[in-house]
Amino acid sequence: MKKYVIILPTLLFLLVFFLLPIFLIMVESVYQPQKGWVINKYVQFFTQRVSRVAYTRSLTISLLVTVVSLAIGYPSALAIVNIANDSLKSLLMTLVVFPLMTNSVARTFSWLAVLGREGLINNLLISLKLIDSPKRLLYTPGAVFFGLLQLFLPLMVISLVSALENLPKEVPLAAKSLGANALNLFTKIYIPLTVEGIVAGSTLVFTGCITAYVTPAVLGGSRVLMLSTLLYQKTSVTLDWSMATVIAVVMFVTTLAVNYLSRKISSLGVSKQ
Repeated sequence: MKKYVIILPTLLFLLVFFLLPIFLIMVESVYQPQKGWVINKYVQFFTQRVSRVAYTRSLTISLLVTVVSLAIGYPSALAIVNIANDSLKSLLMTLVVFPLMTNSVARTFSWLAVLGREGLINNLLISLKLIDSPKRLLYTPGAVFFGLLQLFLPLMVISLVSALENLPKEVPLAAKSLGANALNLFTKIYIPLTVEGIVAGSTLVFTGCITAYVTPAVLGGSRVLMLSTLLYQKTSVTLDWSMATVIAVVMFVTTLAVNYLSRKISSLGVSKQ
């Protein structure tokens, strides 16, 4: 009974400051005092071109960042876990965590010095005579992609390092002694036994990407409209609060759906081993 009492404050906090607001937003998105229960705002959201483009772009970039973070983060996490020198391992983990200690606004604005017309990349390409004049690198989907990747890659690495640390070291050694090659070791040992870390990291990265506002706003501007920037426009420019609640619910449900699908896919992968 005591353990339930201990978690009671956390449950109450989540109930009052997370679940209740989410519930109220969901109700507000389908209920209008004058008309009763309606779904016309959802129909409007999925029939308007600007909303569909923002939703598709947000989904595409978020999934792409998640996949690339996993592809880069897994080998990095595996290398960090297998380092025998504790001091070096601590140093590398500090370097991984260090970007999270920096304000995301400052980190995003630092990209202006890299991707701007007079930025590092344009100056380098001109000095190498690869281009004659500065190219537009800012306010493109690519700029948003790299900004989000830099922002959320550490979360993927941390999740995978935690999962790999909990993997008994005897298991890979036993698989090697039975003749498993590197590919079999990775696909039949590491991936199935660290699937919880993969799902956790993917959920953190995807959720962060689809809800991030500063990075799409600064690096994408009005040219690369995403759900978060569209939500800001609805609440602060057009004052269309009913559509804003619909966008918020769509973002929330999409995150839940992607998390559910990733768990189903990972469970299918494990069951086939």
